[in-house]
Amino acid sequence: MDSIINWIVGLMETLGSPGVGIAILLENLFPPIPSEVVLPLAGFTVAKGSLNFVSVFIFATLGSVVGAYLLYGLGAWLGADRLRKIADWMWLVKVSDVDKSLAWFDKYGKPSIFFGRLIPGIRSLISIPAGLDRMSLVTFGLWTTFGSAIWNAILIYLGFVLGDQWETVTGYVDQYSKVVYVILLLILLGFGAFFIRRAIKEKGAGPRAEV
Repeated sequence: MDSIINWIVGLMETLGSPGVGIAILLENLFPPIPSEVVLPLAGFTVAKGSLNFVSVFIFATLGSVVGAYLLYGLGAWLGADRLRKIADWMWLVKVSDVDKSLAWFDKYGKPSIFFGRLIPGIRSLISIPAGLDRMSLVTFGLWTTFGSAIWNAILIYLGFVLGDQWETVTGYVDQYSKVVYVILLLILLGFGAFFIRRAIKEKGAGPRAEV
């Protein structure tokens, strides 16, 4: 973590606010660079008078959106057809599950993008199903910008207010993340139980040999 902090400090000292934007862009693509470190540290730097709050916020949000569009492109490149082939190869998962998931995302994708940008670990990955679904680029950009702007503003402000105690933000975000991850784990377990039960039911309802 110290090496990441030193790298971020070096970026901000060399490039100023654009350095924050670059760090956040990379954070979208490489999870080991956490925004809960980059943004509060940037807020602390603002409090010291080295950077401007508005400029940091704008570049951080720009970096978030550019990174999100790159992951959107990855989802678009993967495509629904490739995903269906993967599903057909996977155990317990059906091609129809992909179609149902895409239909769900087509219906609820907009709020999913917005709220997904507020969840650590999910905030970057949520862009991939948007690409798979080929969500409108404008719509995707707007919802990504709104969600990212809120997340960035909160973390920068906390770093600004806490000053040299900015690192405590990481602890708060970790606690928040643990609650979210438990909920997501329960959801995944629920899906797993559904797939297993469906497979057992279909096996039991299979063709029976004639007497």
